[in-house]
Amino acid sequence: MAKEFWWKNIVIYEVYVDKFAGDFKGLVRRLDYLKKLGVNCIWLLPHFPSPMVDDGYDVSDYYNVRKELGTLDDFRDFVAEAHRGGIKIIIDLVLNHVSVEHSWFKEASSLPDSPKRDYFLWSKTGEELQAAYNPFSHMTMSNWAYNPKTDDYYFSRFFHQQADLNWDNQEVFKEITGIIDFWAKLGVDGFRLDAAAHLIKREGSDSMHLPETHNILKRIRKHVDGNHPDVIMLAEASGPVEKIRPYFGNGDECHMVFNFPLMSSIYLAIKRNDMSVLENIVKASLDIPENCQWATFINNHDEITFTPLGESEREEMVAWLDPENTYSFRSGRGVSLRLGNVFKGDKDEILNIFKTLFGLSGSPVIYYGSEIGMKNLKQNWELSDSRRYLRGDFDWKEAEIQVNDPESIFNNIAKMVREKLNLADH
Repeated sequence: MAKEFWWKNIVIYEVYVDKFAGDFKGLVRRLDYLKKLGVNCIWLLPHFPSPMVDDGYDVSDYYNVRKELGTLDDFRDFVAEAHRGGIKIIIDLVLNHVSVEHSWFKEASSLPDSPKRDYFLWSKTGEELQAAYNPFSHMTMSNWAYNPKTDDYYFSRFFHQQADLNWDNQEVFKEITGIIDFWAKLGVDGFRLDAAAHLIKREGSDSMHLPETHNILKRIRKHVDGNHPDVIMLAEASGPVEKIRPYFGNGDECHMVFNFPLMSSIYLAIKRNDMSVLENIVKASLDIPENCQWATFINNHDEITFTPLGESEREEMVAWLDPENTYSFRSGRGVSLRLGNVFKGDKDEILNIFKTLFGLSGSPVIYYGSEIGMKNLKQNWELSDSRRYLRGDFDWKEAEIQVNDPESIFNNIAKMVREKLNLADH
């Protein structure tokens, strides 16, 4: 393994700053805990100013820190302290859309003649792009949202408070690469590219995984390589292996890609007690460029998705994990569950799925709280977005108990982390 590819030898800890540590100063104080766990990379969920309609994925300012999390200086201090401890930092970069509270959209939605108008996609009727996939169809009726100020519609694939950017406009590319430059200069080691599959929209298609989207990502990669050669791009793109493998390009697109079908298949294999279920996915995942790496995971801040599986397999998984349909997401295509809920707090079963994860090639991602078997927040029937059940405050009391118990879930996983990293070193 080429030693310069640092992203091939990492274990990533995915975390909300506020839910885990309050703010960036608090996160500095909590680095010792992460060092005990042994992780050497932190993925920060969105920290930008935001109205928080989508827990930070509706960005209103890409050049700052949400005030309750601290200041840019606090962020800079955190990155420096993490680096001193040998920990890399990846931040979320929301490429597909901005908040309707972002200055670009405020101007575009108020002034029809504004140059910012072409930063977004507009329609007089809202009838175009009917075949475009609507990932939140269970929460929004259409991918178009009405703008009363100009009596027309803007394209909005997720929540209507998130307006999709027009990536056919070269100015959008310039804006985003400028944002990359800003954070890279603050010391960030990588960018997790949110909703990377959705950038370009084309009539008559589902507007996912399009060749033009790959062209944009290759251009971003060229910019990153030319200006920040040690900084990586990690793509969030769900689908079968043949759809997501191309996000590596020929080693000239994204350095890392989340392996969604592998995650789905791990659960299927465990449910059926048949590890051969994983074999085809593992084989299909092996053929990637030498400078690339899969990010492997068993859960995250979103639902445990089964979209890469066939319909009957999806139904089988949801019936197993969420028989009462309490935590269903995307009309039964996934379930919003923490591992503590999936395995009803059973330590051995939680450790078993981690053993499966760490036994596979790739760089594992640990979702905060999974290492102590945290469970979902209590049921609240007024909550329409079930993903929020698994985004609760970190349980520090439980963490302290487990850190001091040699046989705990935490200490067993810490051992797996050390073995994984030592194995990759040799």
